[in-house]
Amino acid sequence: MATELDFQSKVFEKQTIEVGGQKERVVVGGRHLLPLLPKAFAGIKQIGVIGWGSQGPAQAQNLRDSLEGTGIKVKVGLRSDSSSMKAAREAGFSEQNGTLGEQLDVVAESDLVLLLIADSAQATLYPEVFKRLRPGATLGLSHGFLLGHLRNVGVDFPKNINVVAVCPKGMGPSVRRLYVQGKEVNGAGINASFAVHQDVDGRATDLALGWSVGLGSPYTFMTTLESEFKSDIFGERGILLGAVHGVVEAVYRRLVAQGMSKEDAFLNSCESVTGPISNTISKQGILAVYEGLDAAGKKVFEQAYAASYGPAKEIMLEIYQEVASGNEIESVVMAGERLKRFPMSTIDQTQMWQVGQKVRARRAETKTPVHPFTAGVYVGTMMAQIDVLIEHGHPMSEVANESVIECVDSLNPYMHARGVAYMIDNCSTTARLGARKWAPRFDYILEQMAFAGIDAGKPTDAKLVDAFKKHVIHPVLKACGQMRPSVDISVV
Repeated sequence: MATELDFQSKVFEKQTIEVGGQKERVVVGGRHLLPLLPKAFAGIKQIGVIGWGSQGPAQAQNLRDSLEGTGIKVKVGLRSDSSSMKAAREAGFSEQNGTLGEQLDVVAESDLVLLLIADSAQATLYPEVFKRLRPGATLGLSHGFLLGHLRNVGVDFPKNINVVAVCPKGMGPSVRRLYVQGKEVNGAGINASFAVHQDVDGRATDLALGWSVGLGSPYTFMTTLESEFKSDIFGERGILLGAVHGVVEAVYRRLVAQGMSKEDAFLNSCESVTGPISNTISKQGILAVYEGLDAAGKKVFEQAYAASYGPAKEIMLEIYQEVASGNEIESVVMAGERLKRFPMSTIDQTQMWQVGQKVRARRAETKTPVHPFTAGVYVGTMMAQIDVLIEHGHPMSEVANESVIECVDSLNPYMHARGVAYMIDNCSTTARLGARKWAPRFDYILEQMAFAGIDAGKPTDAKLVDAFKKHVIHPVLKACGQMRPSVDISVV
């Protein structure tokens, strides 16, 4: 059972929601809260955004827009030889107006430092960052990776600074795109978790909440930095990126082997997941996918769900243990040097993704079905991830966001519009590495265990299906859905 978390804010009103028998305190965001930001950021003259990867561009621009007219400067810090300097200038940050500089100089002069460089770079650069942070400054993270790495090497954060985290539950382009949409529809944005790891002056909670509100988060829920890095790194390797890639590859090949055309196989595997299945989960919840099927479809779903849940959970548990032990974090650090020799290639070169380009091009002519077998495999894998997080005591809002909401509201829409490579390769290096490492494991275990069991006539486990129908995640998603923005992300 998750520990109930609470916080006190002098600036923002918190609400209490009931999720899975637990009470959680959240801040519901919106444009009407932006006038509170000067109070939340009291004493902050400059926010330094360090890095221009997945999150850097979105967070720097969102905060700059939210703080316009307040006198609080948002300044981007990059390596002097960074290839991203040009992109930062094109976004309106420049040396001439004092909003662009060398990264360590920006660290030294900022009151709130948002360290958004790649995780492997954080593992290398953190001693210099710590050395340059002002006493009483606040270090902001959008990922708990650095905490995991510091534990691996036996180091701690400096004791004279605040350490907070705001972790948007979506890739950077989603964070920016929905913020822009929010200018027209109040509340549009990407949900975020926040954590206060170290508070030296009593300001840390309001600084973190102000940061999240400034990013445009529709709702912000509390977690811990440790819980965040475990759920986030785990989730990326699971249903958010790695597992969904493995699931659709495995189902696609199975449908082709059963005699379906390649185009129809893509339509009934990947398109079904990223289109109607994701849309249904987003608006109505996971159970609605099952309930929307006819009697024959429900039977197929139940067979696929029961066969896939166990094998998927086996891999999910292995991933969680690898993350929690520090092994997965260390593998990312080691990859930092390797990637200089062997950069990551794109992952959309297989037959399936080539066929997918053609299917997406003629999408307007074709209605995408909810394929019951695909739905059963995908939902079974998603539920396996949900259960692993619950069993390890994660807050229910974190479980819902890391296993469901981020999938269907942020990531899958990009895979639907532009393919798996765009979805994965616009995420962090840590996420990209994890997806490449674990997707084949899901693909393999589903084919070798789940599908082989079905073909051998293994009976459907009715207890597993019944547990799915009664699962606590369904009312949790309903509670979270009440805070969902009224608009879908635009990926045009």
